[in-house]
Amino acid sequence: MQRRQDIPAGTTHRLRVDSPLLAENMLGDPSTRDVLVHVPHGHDGAGLPLLVDLVGFTGSGPGHAAWKNFGENMPERIDRLIADDVLPPVVVALPDCFTRLGGNQYIDSPAMGLWGQYLTGPMLQAVETRFGCGGPGRRGLYGKSSGGYGAIMHAMLYPDVWSAAACHSGDLAFEICYLPDMPLILRALAKKDMSVEKFLTDFEAGPKYAGEDIHVLMDLAMAATYDPDPDAFCGIRLPVDPETCEIIPERWNAWLAHDPVVQAPKHLDALRSMKALWIECGRVDQYNLVYGARRLSRLLTAAEVAHTYEEFDDNHSSIDYRFDVSLPVLAWALSA
Repeated sequence: MQRRQDIPAGTTHRLRVDSPLLAENMLGDPSTRDVLVHVPHGHDGAGLPLLVDLVGFTGSGPGHAAWKNFGENMPERIDRLIADDVLPPVVVALPDCFTRLGGNQYIDSPAMGLWGQYLTGPMLQAVETRFGCGGPGRRGLYGKSSGGYGAIMHAMLYPDVWSAAACHSGDLAFEICYLPDMPLILRALAKKDMSVEKFLTDFEAGPKYAGEDIHVLMDLAMAATYDPDPDAFCGIRLPVDPETCEIIPERWNAWLAHDPVVQAPKHLDALRSMKALWIECGRVDQYNLVYGARRLSRLLTAAEVAHTYEEFDDNHSSIDYRFDVSLPVLAWALSA
């Protein structure tokens, strides 16, 4: 619900974008996707910087524009920050990147889809063509959790596209945030005859699911993202022995090839090219992501990569209020 009624509301538009880049995924997900685009009051979008919102696991861009009971949605937040002169006028795109496995890490995967290429190609082209916003040097992206992971990875992989990025509580240091889940996954699969297909189809059949099953689903999505098996159901294979939970080095190394902490040393020039780079995490993040955030910040500091690093007294949940701090940094840098 809008916190203040005296703020002029911008306009949220809906685009439909179809791309063959998403059509060959192994999940059976649709290749035509909605992108909501919020344009501030008094503007048609022309000449404004563009920010792209990447949501966390189980979320979707259109969900960030939905009505909220005790808080603002993203368009209302943007309108308030602009009205208070905290944020310069900026267009915000909220793409639908939800998948059958419950979320997205926003990078290319033959199982999940070529999401990195889609976001930097057809999605971006559709938004900028329609509204005349963004363009080289005036594009940024941000997100929390899986969205934070996507933002920092895009800053590394696509510095020719993005010029600013904010990683809020992103998935960093995989041995801390993923490996501890492996026994949970194996126990859940043991109830389904060690069948990923049976686990997923039973989950989808409902009529409801256990809360811990969402966490299992998330890790299966990570497996399909980081190390897809072209011959497995939905491309899912685990990096551990299913009986002993011992790490399989080849499989785990494939995961680590996507860990931002491991990969950052190879992409320092890309990160240096950012006009603004924001990294943060709550001190009591229940998924222990703060340790990966500290590692990444320490690495960047040692390499003299300009960035802002902040920790705050909160955990991983209900922390959208932190966008009030990071988004102005990105938007002003892109507007300069």
